[in-house]
Amino acid sequence: MAEIELKTAPADFRFPTTNQTRHCFTRYIEFHRCLAAKGEESGECEKFARYYRSLCPGEWVEKWNEQRDNGTFPGPL
Repeated sequence: MAEIELKTAPADFRFPTTNQTRHCFTRYIEFHRCLAAKGEESGECEKFARYYRSLCPGEWVEKWNEQRDNGTFPGPL
């Protein structure tokens, strides 16, 4: 049986352990900024995707994706 390797985002000095909500939101924004700058074909953005997926609740990501699609996302993309 193959062993499953679990990883999460590395520590980031900008976010103390008490502010993981902001860390999640920032990683989500970094991922989408990377996609906009480098294109969806670039593998360089995948690390940001892994980070936000490990930090953010799925419900938040779904809501943010809907907001981006509708043009109502509150963050700076």
